[in-house]
Amino acid sequence: MKKTVLRAVSLLLVCALTCLALGGCSGKDEKESQTQPGTTAAPIVEATGLKVIHEPEFGGVYIQMTIEDFNALGFAYGDSVKVAFSNGYTMDDLPYYNGYYTLTGSPLLIAYPGYDYIKAAINNGADLWDVAGLSETDTAAVTLSARGKYADIQNARDIHYTDERSDYESDEVFANFRCISVGNLKEGVVYRSASPCDDQHNRATFVNELIKNAGVRCILDLADTDEKIRGYISAEGFACDYFLSLYQSGSVIPLAMNMNFGSEEFKSKVANGLAEMAQKEGPYLIHCTEGKDRTGFVCMLLEAFAGASYAEIVEDYMVTYANYYGITPEKDAARYNVIVENVLEPMIGAMVNDATADIKTADLSVCAENYLRAAGLTDAQLTALRAKLVQ
Repeated sequence: MKKTVLRAVSLLLVCALTCLALGGCSGKDEKESQTQPGTTAAPIVEATGLKVIHEPEFGGVYIQMTIEDFNALGFAYGDSVKVAFSNGYTMDDLPYYNGYYTLTGSPLLIAYPGYDYIKAAINNGADLWDVAGLSETDTAAVTLSARGKYADIQNARDIHYTDERSDYESDEVFANFRCISVGNLKEGVVYRSASPCDDQHNRATFVNELIKNAGVRCILDLADTDEKIRGYISAEGFACDYFLSLYQSGSVIPLAMNMNFGSEEFKSKVANGLAEMAQKEGPYLIHCTEGKDRTGFVCMLLEAFAGASYAEIVEDYMVTYANYYGITPEKDAARYNVIVENVLEPMIGAMVNDATADIKTADLSVCAENYLRAAGLTDAQLTALRAKLVQ
């Protein structure tokens, strides 16, 4: 009897040890246990062997899989992913967003609406294609790292607008058109808006009429090249006659800028554009495509140059988000604050160019002048710019 009991105990002990060695006897394997609700660990979701394509305009790497197909694999906006290129360059813990929601200089994987493919990039930073040392023979693999790690930012920044005039209360709101006169900027001299020539958002003809009524005499076009502008003009249905008259008279200055506002190229284009603008008579219009980011930076710079405070700059910049998305401190304080902190403040910080400075209390007029001087403007050009814009 004793031998029988000992044999049974021994058998149970062997079974228990075997069970522990195999990772437990719960009936669930390791991958399944990692994907239970409430955890951040990710199941195995990946896309491998994907061709890469250089995107030089804003600097990045298209990974040749459509957004729809990529999401169908199980990726979701707000996830953390790993991107590994076949040349050995890897990026861990990238947020996957449907917009450029990372801080300036930070990488992301993006599925921007209208893109043919997903894209890896450094937001407003160096060209990832060059940073990673890629060639057309390289491939990419994307692996899910953590489910929903960046969902809070995705939800706060995932905002959209329509291209229907009837959805907006006025032509000015629809066109994101306004005069900026904060600080000591002269009244009625500097305007900002969406594009008066690129009609992809149905706003160009409205901007055309608004700048005509405002008597704009010179346009600083931050988005386009001469070739692009000629393409808009030759397109069927082009109806922006006032813009055309300014372009034909040499009063449109195309700069074709990206949004890498920390780069020397960006600074040089800003300086050259403003120097040329100061040689022409106003009123002036500053625009990109939406009149939001590139326009936002240049207008912030001019406002600071004219003595505007941090609060005044924030107030003007955020009018764009009220116009397009209805975001105000009263209606949506959380989103309002996220945009100020993650979009506008890095722009101001790039102008201040001092990590130890408090951008809310710094002398922004001095910072703006130092920025423009470092970008290449001479004392004479700064004086000419001030004479045209500042009262």
